[in-house]
Parts: sequence; C-alpha cells; structure tokens
Amino acid sequence: FWCDLLCVCLGVEVRQSHSDLVTKPGDTVQIFCSHDKTDYRVMLWYQRGLVTLIGYSYMSNDPVYEKQFEDRFEITKENTKAGALIIQSVSLSDSAVYFCAASTQ
Repeated sequence: FWCDLLCVCLGVEVRQSHSDLVTKPGDTVQIFCSHDKTDYRVMLWYQRGLVTLIGYSYMSNDPVYEKQFEDRFEITKENTKAGALIIQSVSLSDSAVYFCAASTQ
C-alpha cells in the first residue's frame, strides 16, 4: 500500500501529517489534517484519481461518508480546525493520493 498526500488550499493553509506513506496490507493508516481558520468548519477528505470524495465532517456532527468508503474509512475531528482520516486494513486497491480540504460550507 502506498499513498501520497496533498493539501488543497481554498484561501486557507491546510497542513497534513505525511507527504509520503508506505505500509503493508492489513495495517491501519492515520492521516492528520489541520488548518488555522475557525470559520472553516467543514473538513473534506478526497482520494485522488478521479478525485473521489471520501466524506466530510461539519463542526461536531457525525461524519458523512460516500457509500464505497463506509466500511473501512473513518473521519475523526478534534475540533473545527483539526481532524484525521483513518483507513482500517489497507489493501493494494487503497493505493492513492489522499488529501483534505477545508471549507466554510
């Protein structure tokens, strides 16, 4: 399993924990994301290829996932400015570029 990480900036500096991450199938991967704008309350996670939305979290509400990512993907949020994407039992098919984005809506 290999993934590359990219940040998307929509008028806000977004930081991610790893630029490259290599692990073996079956492992759990956690990617952190943070930004410094309190009014950007939505954190979105994407898998790049065809740029597929994995899901998003809004403020303290439960995350919303796209159907194909409901089983092994988890979005956590520490507060409105920091969160993580966790992928359980990674497989070779999970190899991709993953990135987070912040938005006001």
